[in-house]
Amino acid sequence: MKIVPDTSIVIDGRLKRFLEQNTVDEIILPELVIAEVEYNANKRTRIGITGLQELTEIREYCLTHNIMLTYYGERTHDYRDMDEKIRKVAEETNSILVTGDFVQGKIADAKGISCLILEKEVETEMKIEDFFDPQTLSVHLKEDLPVLLKTGKPGDIDLVRTQRMLNREELEAIALDIVERARQSQDSFIELDEKGATVVQLREYRIAITQPPFSDRMEITAVRPLKKLALPEYTVSGRLLARFEKAEGILVSGSPGAGKSTFVQSLAEFYKDKGKIVKTMEKPRDLQVSEEITQYTALRGSMAKTADILLLTRPDFTVFDEMRKTEDFQVFADMRLAGVGMVGVVHATDAIDAVQRFIGRIELGMIPQVIDTIVHIENGDIGTVLNLTFSVKVPHGMSEPDLARPVIEAKDFESGVCEFEIYSYGEQIVVMPVKKQNRTPPKKILKNIDKFVGVDYRLEQVAPNKGILYVPKEAMAEIIGKKGKTISQIEKEVNMNLDVKPMEEQIPVNLDFTKRAGRLSVSRRYRNVPLNFYCKGEPLFSATVGKKGVIKIDLQSKLAHTLYDIWNRGDTVYAKEE
Repeated sequence: MKIVPDTSIVIDGRLKRFLEQNTVDEIILPELVIAEVEYNANKRTRIGITGLQELTEIREYCLTHNIMLTYYGERTHDYRDMDEKIRKVAEETNSILVTGDFVQGKIADAKGISCLILEKEVETEMKIEDFFDPQTLSVHLKEDLPVLLKTGKPGDIDLVRTQRMLNREELEAIALDIVERARQSQDSFIELDEKGATVVQLREYRIAITQPPFSDRMEITAVRPLKKLALPEYTVSGRLLARFEKAEGILVSGSPGAGKSTFVQSLAEFYKDKGKIVKTMEKPRDLQVSEEITQYTALRGSMAKTADILLLTRPDFTVFDEMRKTEDFQVFADMRLAGVGMVGVVHATDAIDAVQRFIGRIELGMIPQVIDTIVHIENGDIGTVLNLTFSVKVPHGMSEPDLARPVIEAKDFESGVCEFEIYSYGEQIVVMPVKKQNRTPPKKILKNIDKFVGVDYRLEQVAPNKGILYVPKEAMAEIIGKKGKTISQIEKEVNMNLDVKPMEEQIPVNLDFTKRAGRLSVSRRYRNVPLNFYCKGEPLFSATVGKKGVIKIDLQSKLAHTLYDIWNRGDTVYAKEE
């Protein structure tokens, strides 16, 4: 038997096993195969290193078993159409082509070339899957060190140090098994194969294999998603769910392992179920999404080229997983401005840090057009949610009108309270936290107003020296006075500029907290009267006022927690008669 092996069976040991199980008289080894192995070995890729070892072992086997080994043909620096060139060698030498590549074998059969297709025989005692159990998130194998396992769930992860240790030879065997199964499986692929580093997506496992000179020792790290969640399984309000349906520039942030990828998977499925065309841009492609959602990687190493193709496919939404490089942020912005709904994923310790990743990469004024919602994931669930708005105003902390400028406001989505302002100051971009203001004025100011105002009123303090005085509509003229004389006296007394506005039949409520209870106080004329209580137009609860005009709320109740949040934000509670 005279055979011509191709590269696929040289690099993984199948040729050597074939020789052990069959009578072979001569091996015609194309110089093309040797050149390809050498090329990959010089790049220090996994395929190249194992290929060198196999070439040496094949030669030794031929010498000891009296098999003729002939090197045939010329070397090449052009690695295009390698399969066709190797088939031609088999045809010219009238030999049997032996391959592990199913497509290569079928093409050879179609062209009348004798061919044997070898299936992969797995002899590895250990597989990477053997280290996982249902609670394991990731496995960390490092040469001559204990095997480390991360178990639990995002926000509650334990690092388990086992007694088991693996040597270089055992890690090599596991790595070779991973690479070869990825090459032959339709649902797996080799994402990266460079000098000292290989990244493989083996079904649901994302695996990084590193070795010297890239790393100090050989190491294999494998990560897998523990659970797929649907969007309603997260802590998501009806208002936020409605926002997701309308939002078209979503940024998902979180620290490594917080659960960002799991969340964007659920968001992608949410849009797919809404009848949207959804695509992904990933490197590596490790999101676990349904087959209807097409997953793209970097085309010839560039996400910009991927975006060019994506725009031709006309997606409604695109998930851009793990944005790191400046080009990634620019591609995200370009696609969003082209009208594609975008969901981006970034590493960040909090929501505002995610926004700052865009500063300096795109124009400041474009950021609110590119991003409208930021979702920060903490411990596997939705934490902070911000929305961005754009306006021209005097930034917080400044008072002169001529300091007005374009300002991006990052507001808490649920409360609407501005958390940060982003604006240019000279040549610098400022991201300024907005100090939360207590909109409930001090009791001293209220006592001074009581001297002048003999009707029900509500004072909302909107700045340290400015407030809004709500009074019954019929009392407004009296409170303002002729030519504003009365209100001027009040302003002088309380040292505050006041705008007088109609109360709109709202009963003012003073909200405070003691060590034992929450207290809502109204005018005593409402004692024993049933009232409905509101905040920002939303009903809170109904209750009958006590004899002293006070309603006490148990601190352990859910209502007390709601009221405390309102009080902490500085928002106002008011009441109306039933």
